[in-house]
Amino acid sequence: MTKETHIMVGQITKKDKNKNGKVKAFSLAELVFVLGIIAILYMLVMPNQSGVVAQARSIEAKANLNQVYALEKNYFFMYSKYSNSLSDINFEQNRLVTEGGQANYRITILEASNSGFVAQAEAVTDFDADGTFNIWTINQDKELIETVKD
Repeated sequence: MTKETHIMVGQITKKDKNKNGKVKAFSLAELVFVLGIIAILYMLVMPNQSGVVAQARSIEAKANLNQVYALEKNYFFMYSKYSNSLSDINFEQNRLVTEGGQANYRITILEASNSGFVAQAEAVTDFDADGTFNIWTINQDKELIETVKD
């Protein structure tokens, strides 16, 4: 065996040097250039991710409003009218992120009568920091509508 096959990690051999006696390596300019390309690609991808986050969080609003719909229908079958109180239909709002909880949407019933209701889920945080808060509504016909997009 030759001397070169027993080299420890971190040692430089004649094989690693070029004709001028310098070690083969990347220059600082090459490293900065590669990091610049990575940074540009990252900036191109990140704006697309904020929309995905808002869509994922809106699942919470849809689920809560569907639960309110089911509870309102149950209340209607029992009392022949819709309720304008979340406690009357036994809906319990999870603690909001602004209050130290995990819920991102505040659920309210905007209107209720003998013939219909409208419930709303309003975001308490601005998901994409554009100043607009996401709002969803649902009615007695189970029409789930995003009234304000974030």
